[in-house]
Amino acid sequence: MNDQVILEARNVGLSYRQRTGVLRYNQFWALDDVSFTLKAGETLGVIGANGAGKSTLLRMIAGITEPDRGKLWRQPGLSASLLALSVGFKPELSGRENVIIGGLLLGLSLKRVRALMDEIHSFSELGAFFERPVGTYSTGMRARLGFAVAIHADPDIMLIDEVLGVGDESFKLKSHQAMRDKIRARKTVVLVSHSMEAIESLCDRVLWLHEGRSLICGPKDEVIRGYLETIRLAVKAEQAKERAAKKNQAVA
Repeated sequence: MNDQVILEARNVGLSYRQRTGVLRYNQFWALDDVSFTLKAGETLGVIGANGAGKSTLLRMIAGITEPDRGKLWRQPGLSASLLALSVGFKPELSGRENVIIGGLLLGLSLKRVRALMDEIHSFSELGAFFERPVGTYSTGMRARLGFAVAIHADPDIMLIDEVLGVGDESFKLKSHQAMRDKIRARKTVVLVSHSMEAIESLCDRVLWLHEGRSLICGPKDEVIRGYLETIRLAVKAEQAKERAAKKNQAVA
């Protein structure tokens, strides 16, 4: 990792309209006042509860969506590819055919995809299923195929959304090792995961999102410690509430 900033978010926000009735809508901010920087060769973890805006942020970094306010600056010519479960997959097509589509979406040439086909097939561990329609795959099999394609792509920034925990233990270990190889090669990575083990072992810094806002972006140990302590206190408060409710029911 070096100190060259290749992407910077300054108070970015992204909103959607939510239907509240017939011809009535409210504005919902999926992201609001999010700020952070990303350096070349860095692995940045993104953590937060479900609905915190993590996947939305990755889509914004990838250029799939643009912020409604604030500024997201990308280094000119920068390429970023999003790896999520089954992104771009066509269920009626085979794994092989979807590798071609996925590779093209990730910026590989058709010639390069075909040259990598055997490696991708082997990495996915799909065996004969590689020639069968993706619609017959389990969620884990689709994720393995997606990861196998993405790990062979070469974008400037690799965006990974909750895929390192899929598959059996052997495939998880292989996925983590492949990520470590990318990191050692100074690949820039943004990783969304609920696995604190993966975040701690793979990331340099961590961004904590809460209800669409960035609470802190800093050293991984500091951010993870604060996040886990918040979860612990929330669980403790919920347990106390449940005990109080049971006590009131017993009295009644």
